[in-house]
Amino acid sequence: MARKDTIKALERRGIEPEAIELLMTRYATLGEIGSASLEDLLSLGFDDEKAEKTLALIGKRTGSRSPRAKKVEEVQAVQMELVSNPRSFTEVETNILAMVKDMGLQLPLKTVADIAKRIRDVKIPEPKMRAILQEANKKYLAHIMDANESAGIMAAQSIGEPGTQMTMRTFHYAGVAEINVTLGLPRLIEIVDARRVPSTPTMVIRLLAPAKEDEGIARMVSSQIEVTNLLDISSIETDVTNMRLRISPDQRKMDQKGISMEDIYERLNKVRAVRGLVEMREYDLIIQSDEMSFKKLQVMSDAIRNAKIKGIDGITRAIIKMDDKGDDGYVIYTEGSNLKEVLKVPMVDTRRVMTNSIQEIAEVLGIEAARNSIINEARGTLSEQGMSVDIRHIMLVADLMTNDGDVKAIGRHGISGKKSSVLARAAFEITAAHLLHAAIIGEVDHLDGVAENIIVGQPVTLGTGAVKLVYTPRGNKQ
Repeated sequence: MARKDTIKALERRGIEPEAIELLMTRYATLGEIGSASLEDLLSLGFDDEKAEKTLALIGKRTGSRSPRAKKVEEVQAVQMELVSNPRSFTEVETNILAMVKDMGLQLPLKTVADIAKRIRDVKIPEPKMRAILQEANKKYLAHIMDANESAGIMAAQSIGEPGTQMTMRTFHYAGVAEINVTLGLPRLIEIVDARRVPSTPTMVIRLLAPAKEDEGIARMVSSQIEVTNLLDISSIETDVTNMRLRISPDQRKMDQKGISMEDIYERLNKVRAVRGLVEMREYDLIIQSDEMSFKKLQVMSDAIRNAKIKGIDGITRAIIKMDDKGDDGYVIYTEGSNLKEVLKVPMVDTRRVMTNSIQEIAEVLGIEAARNSIINEARGTLSEQGMSVDIRHIMLVADLMTNDGDVKAIGRHGISGKKSSVLARAAFEITAAHLLHAAIIGEVDHLDGVAENIIVGQPVTLGTGAVKLVYTPRGNKQ
C-alpha cells in the first residue's frame, strides 16, 4: 500500500492528522500499524488515552484481539478440524496426509487430492510412496514465488506474450451452429476492459429432471425464456378502408410456444398506442382505430409489430441441444443474456446457469462470482486457442480487477488510471493532462512503485532493490 493510500485509510477511520503524522514517521502500511502494540505508540510520543483510541479506530483493541484476527483464527480452526477429521477424506488421502505430517513436508490439500486420485487403483509400497511425496514437495517448493518477486510483471508477460499469437476472428460456433460467440483476441480484450455488455452475450442454461431428459418439457422451458413477439406467431393485416388492424394468429406456432389467444389479448392491451381498442372476434383479434387518420393507423401497426407476448427481455433466441460430453441431457443455449430473470424460471438448474456477461454476474451473484467468471472466461478463451497459461497469472489479474468490490477495467478508466502515483499514471496515457492536474492540486509522488522509479532513474523496490542493508564495519581494537 502506497503512503498516500495509507494516509487516506487512516483518515477514513477518523484518526486525527497529528496522530497520522506520528504514525507515518515509523510505519508505511496499515498492516504494520495494525500490528503495533500500545508500547510502540507510546514510544512515538502518544499519551495513553490517544494511543488506546488510535488502536481502537484502526481495529485493534488493547488487551484483546481484533475482529479480523479472531475471524482468521476461526477459519484456521475450521481448516484444522477438516484436516484432523478422516471422514472428510478418502482412505488413500488420509494415508497420504499422515505420511506428509510424519515427513514434515509442505503440500497443499489440492496436491494431496491429485496424487490420491492418480494412485487410487494402484498398490504402491510405503518407501516408494514416500519418495513420490518427497519429489512432489520439491516441485511444490520450486514453484513458490520468491519474496519481493515482481509477480505482476510476470503475470502480464505470461498472458501478453501468448496473446500476440491469438487469432483475430470475432465469431466462432460454440458447439451449436445457430449461436455465435466472440472468442480469440477480441474476447480477451472484452474481459480485461470489463465491458458492461459483451458484443455477443450468451447463456448456457442447464435443466433439472425431468426437463433435461424430456425434449418436450425442455422446449416448454425454452419457450418461457426466448422472447416471442407478435409477428413470430401471427400475421398482421392493415384494413385501410375500415381503419383497423386484423391480427391472425398461427395456431400451430402458438401451440409450440404455449401461448393462448387470451395471452395475446392481455399483452396487446398493455401497449399504450392500442390500449382499450383490442377485441377478440372468433379466431382473430381486431384493433379498431379511434381516429380517421392514416398516421394513427401506422403508429398502431408499428407499436404492435414488435410487442413482446412471452419470454425474458434481452434473450432473442434459445436453442436446445443434447449435451454430448456428460449426463446433462438437454441444454439450452441462448443469444442474449438476462441472468436475474432466468434464475426465476422453473426447471432451471440455478446452480449451473452460465453467462458470459461478467458485469451481470457481479450485479446478480456478487463480486466473488464475478472474479471466478473472469478466471473461467479468460482461461477458456486462451485454452480454446491452444495456449497454456498458468491459472495463477489469470487469478492475479482477476483479483486486481475485483479487489475493491467492483469489476474494474485494466486501462486509463480503471486500474492504470487510478494509481496513486502521478508518474505511473502519466507513463501510461495522456501524460500532459496527468502532470498538469497533479501540479495544479499539488499532488506528491512518493516513488513507491516500479514505473516512477524507472522514470527518475533509481532502483525499483523489487528483488534485490527491496532489501535495504546497511553494513557498519567494526572498529579496530587497540
